[in-house]
Amino acid sequence: MQIIPVLDLAGGVAVHAQAGDRTRYAPLKSELAPERVGDAVALLRAFHALLEVHECYIADLDAIQGGAIQRALIRELADFHTGFLGALMVDAGTSSAGEALEVLSCGASQVVVGLETLIAFADLAEVTRVVGQSRVVFSLDLRLGNPVLHPALQDAMGSGPDPLSLAAQAVEAGAGTVLVLDLGRIGTGCGVDLGLLEALRRRFSDIRLLAGGGILTRLDLERMRDVGCDGALVASAIHTGRVTAADLAALG
Repeated sequence: MQIIPVLDLAGGVAVHAQAGDRTRYAPLKSELAPERVGDAVALLRAFHALLEVHECYIADLDAIQGGAIQRALIRELADFHTGFLGALMVDAGTSSAGEALEVLSCGASQVVVGLETLIAFADLAEVTRVVGQSRVVFSLDLRLGNPVLHPALQDAMGSGPDPLSLAAQAVEAGAGTVLVLDLGRIGTGCGVDLGLLEALRRRFSDIRLLAGGGILTRLDLERMRDVGCDGALVASAIHTGRVTAADLAALG
């Protein structure tokens, strides 16, 4: 199983995401680079040098919340990252093919289309058609198990769509990678929803299945692997030292 470190960016710095309350995110203090608080580039270097991990997930929180993409910072991260031939997965609130192309032009390897900002599944299908299935990740955004829907999508679908039906629509739209991301669990250490991951794996055997939000220790990662998860997004557990380079090597 792949371990994918996370960088949440806001206002040009890396921040510590906790329980999805973005108004309270503070500059990130990480044991990987203790003297470089909020320095995204230093942290990416540490992922490579100390953890020997060459794939990274970036959430541009400014763009996700309707602001401009942090182009200069993403380009700087990509310029360093490409030397390691790893994938830079970027969520910048993409909801159209044009926006996807903009994210990729900043140096991203893959663009994330999140449920939180998706207006229609037809838009996801268009993104996949234009940039290619291998460069698109669909993020099944949840908050404590409940889907986080863009108002326009909620109006179109009505109340109460369940995660499995939403994932099915994403796969039908061409998504080959599905990321289960529970915003309410981020930074809490309460673990991911293993039952949901197992159900998704049974129903969609051919997709790449990723998950994040709530991972505390290596044991959480082993449980995710055992239910068929292909990759885990990890932030707080890495930055606090609860998940170490030795843990990652053992899981790889």
